[in-house]
Amino acid sequence: MNLTMRKVSTMKFTQKLTLISMASLLTVGLAQAVTPAAAPAGPLALPEARISDQAVSGDQQAYRLLQERIKKLNDGGVRVGDYYLSKAQCWLDVSYHEYTRNDRSDFPLQALQESAKIVAALESGSRPNPGDDTPLVNGATRLREDLWRDFAQLHQSTGFACAAQKVACGEVELVHAGNEYKQQGWRHANPYVQLAEDAQAAAQSAAAACPVDRPTPPPEPVPPPPRIEHERITLDMDALFPFDKAGPNDLLPQGAAKIRELAARLKQGYVQIDTLSVTGHTDRLGSDAYNQALSEKRALAVKQFLREQGIANVISAYGKGKSVPVAACDKVAPRAALIACLQPNRRVEIELTGIKSVPRATDKP
Repeated sequence: MNLTMRKVSTMKFTQKLTLISMASLLTVGLAQAVTPAAAPAGPLALPEARISDQAVSGDQQAYRLLQERIKKLNDGGVRVGDYYLSKAQCWLDVSYHEYTRNDRSDFPLQALQESAKIVAALESGSRPNPGDDTPLVNGATRLREDLWRDFAQLHQSTGFACAAQKVACGEVELVHAGNEYKQQGWRHANPYVQLAEDAQAAAQSAAAACPVDRPTPPPEPVPPPPRIEHERITLDMDALFPFDKAGPNDLLPQGAAKIRELAARLKQGYVQIDTLSVTGHTDRLGSDAYNQALSEKRALAVKQFLREQGIANVISAYGKGKSVPVAACDKVAPRAALIACLQPNRRVEIELTGIKSVPRATDKP
């Protein structure tokens, strides 16, 4: 070949490399200048041109630039464990791994292009993301259908968010293994199949342990603090005791029935009784001392009977004699009429404080 023909041949070869590098450059989206006079610039130099420090330096710069774009996405809030960001990183890693092993096939370039396509979609927010697919770049053999099937099932699992990183890298390592198998056989594919197996096992464990997001139930309404109730109950003394009687054995049958009914109502109506007092009152007939003693004995008799009915709280009993009348009857005569008029004064007053039971929805008013 003469000198002129050699120059033409060299020029055609250089132009061919430049055009291929330009196409790759547009695919990956790196802002690098292309200089025909030097080794072809772009994502990676073509294998046959990867023979100079300048070409290798340009390739290293391509890896650094794409790595910086991945970092920038993470700085912007895309989690390291995000499926797409993980897959972009794993494609970059296998590309660089094979590049440094001097793989002269198209695998390093095509793997790097897959990474760049995913990164570009993340940067623009476009959907669907190319990372949804895992192409068998460089004509890689499809190995281990069981692992591909497991990864596909993990995509549909409720715990995928926790397993996404391992799934993404496991899928890429299967392609990596398939490329090695095609080029150099099983012995070279074996380490990368092992990486895919490890990723599958770790992904399944992470998915199983992943907390499932469930709607947060509305908070239980906070019940209002219990309200302390105060109640006063007045019992007709004439209905409880015969006239002028006061002992526990003197209670009339209807009087005992009234106190039983009262005790049952208190036990059902209150969840807690804090204080309960029984105060006896008399009319004005008789001396002060006599009426005071009579009122005290009647109050103690009612207190004892309430205890017998299960009102076990501390019960206090008092007598106020004729000091707190409610009916005067100043001009009433004869004596029988006066006794009848003074009947409201002969009474037992029960006062209590406590917390009432909350009525159930099924309780009838």
